[in-house]
Amino acid sequence: MDAARFAPSQHAEALEMLAAMPEFVAGAIARAPADALQWKPAPEEFSLVEHACHLRDLEREGYLVRVRRMLAEVLPDLPGFEGATIAQERHYLAQDAHAAARDFAMARAELLSRLHALTAADLAREGRFDGRRICVADLVAMIAEHDHGHREEITRLMEAGSGAWR
Repeated sequence: MDAARFAPSQHAEALEMLAAMPEFVAGAIARAPADALQWKPAPEEFSLVEHACHLRDLEREGYLVRVRRMLAEVLPDLPGFEGATIAQERHYLAQDAHAAARDFAMARAELLSRLHALTAADLAREGRFDGRRICVADLVAMIAEHDHGHREEITRLMEAGSGAWR
């Protein structure tokens, strides 16, 4: 993506969306009964605690790493993040949802502080990810899209669980 095609207003709007995600996750966790944080509507779907842990780890080990490398290196190969595998390996279901949400919020704050300071030239810096070239602006859009997907999943989870939690 050419930085000239990425309007500053689009970047600012994306950053606002990213900034709202930690509060959304923490709010969902706070509204859920403690015994429902591990509830999964289906075996292949995440529970609330798994969503929080996934977002925390992806933020720290995926997004922050990718942004740092894209800004510091010339066309780096960017690592993927195997969310389902990591969830099992790290036993997300046994973790503290509230702590994961707090850690996600701290990692997101760090990411946002980096993204707020970017120039048009920074947003145009590129890396290789998933077999294609992306720029930092593309990565910001990918993060926003990923957040949107988790918002939808968490909303459906809360709606499905509300009847089961009564």
